[in-house]
Amino acid sequence: MPLSYLRSVDSGVAPHAVARLRTERLARSTRPFLSRGGPRGERCEGCRLRPSHCMCHLRPQLATQAGVCLLMHDAEPLKPSNTGWLIADVVRDTWAFGWSRTEAHPQLLAMLDDPQWQPYVVFPGEFVQPPGRVVQALVPQPGAPARRPLFILLDATWPEARKMFRKSPYLDRFPVLSLHPDQISHYRLRRSTRADHFCTSEVAALCLELGGDAADRQAGRVLEAYLAVFTERYLQAKHQQPADPDSAAHRQLQACMHEKR
Repeated sequence: MPLSYLRSVDSGVAPHAVARLRTERLARSTRPFLSRGGPRGERCEGCRLRPSHCMCHLRPQLATQAGVCLLMHDAEPLKPSNTGWLIADVVRDTWAFGWSRTEAHPQLLAMLDDPQWQPYVVFPGEFVQPPGRVVQALVPQPGAPARRPLFILLDATWPEARKMFRKSPYLDRFPVLSLHPDQISHYRLRRSTRADHFCTSEVAALCLELGGDAADRQAGRVLEAYLAVFTERYLQAKHQQPADPDSAAHRQLQACMHEKR
């Protein structure tokens, strides 16, 4: 069913950066984006799930030292399975911009020049030239005032992300944070040909857990648990199974939320 025919259900939560980008993207669309809805073609505006499986009441919204900047390929904000949305649910300081090959959003460029931030482009180091740009930890600049980390995530399929990385010259002056996690991706909503490819929210969680700030590390753990709940509810709705608010995933999310920093 075309998305333009789906009936949105008001969630009662304020739209965040990705939700606003989705609205902008729909406003300039020349044809409907195809997406499946519920039995009556309904999705919650706040979490993109069927109303019967809505999880807006679980949205954490945590304050962190680090920020997240999502550069999203054209269709990503429209996909119900997009996990950049989950980052904006959890990390209060999240920004989202549509990526363009020919120009960058002025607000994005201003943010990259803001002295409060130290941007890190998050991308596999094996594809980076020159290799000297690659770091595997957050590295403060010697003699410079402390700056907040800003993780720049390319939210796209893997082939699209590689193109975005190559064709975004305004990012060339920043270090590239290359992650080498020991875990295998648990994301089950889209397939990847490689087990070491992580979805966007998994990458953000790993970045947050790298720093020395306790609030960031907790936010990383909450984001991991929040993804597990979203995945569970998404698949339950898809297979017409009831949501289980007492599942192991839900209990883990509650435990992470109540951790002492």
